[in-house]
Formats: sequence, structure tokens, C-alpha cells
Amino acid sequence: MINERETVLAANDAFYRAFEKKNLEAMEAVWSQGIGSLCIHPGRDALKGWTSIRDTWEQIFKHTHYIEVDIDIISVEVSGDLAYVVLIENILQISSGRRIEAQSMATNVFERMADRWYMVHHHGSPLVK
Repeated sequence: MINERETVLAANDAFYRAFEKKNLEAMEAVWSQGIGSLCIHPGRDALKGWTSIRDTWEQIFKHTHYIEVDIDIISVEVSGDLAYVVLIENILQISSGRRIEAQSMATNVFERMADRWYMVHHHGSPLVK
């Protein structure tokens, strides 16, 4: 039997690999193309639908010279065709010659469609120390 938890974690890892590599095609492969997809970047408004979400990733990738994201998984839950991963994102970003280190608490929600897990929601909130 397939371990669904591990399959969800693989989809989650694919999201962060696409993020780090600033690979829009890989990001597109991870996300559901549906109009109900939601993305909330830290400190930003909610974006609904893949077109709006894609545009923000394109801008982030365009204006970021380098990015590393190390994650600390807090919880993984799978229930039927929905799953979520709660984690801390440890981010190192170089943008416009500035080095930025930050932490975000994030929730990634996945939906299983045609035997594959797709991201349908990403919400990152900054952690202030």
C-alpha cells in the first residue's frame, strides 16, 4: 500500500525545490490550476486562482538573485483526498544586493486529483523574534 504521508511530503518537497530553483514550470506542475487555489505570501493579501498566483511567483523569481528554504515539519495530516503540511520555513534570500534571513510559519494544503497530489493552498506568516 502506498504511504500517502510520504507522497504528500514528496509533493511538498517538489514545491520547495521549485521555489529554490526559481523554476516557474516546476512550480506550475506542483500547483492546481483551478480557480479555487489560494496563496498568501507573508504580509500580503490572499491571491485566488492559479493565474494570480503564478504572476506573483514570476515576480518573486525575477527579483530574487538567490534563495534557500530549509523547512522544519511540524505536522502532516492526510484525510481522504485532502492533506496539509504545517511547517516553519527558514529562508535565506539575496535580492537587490541585500541578504535577508527570515522565518515563516506555513501551511501547505494539497488535494489528490487523478492519483496525484496538487497544492491548492499555501499560507506563509512571518515569525517575529
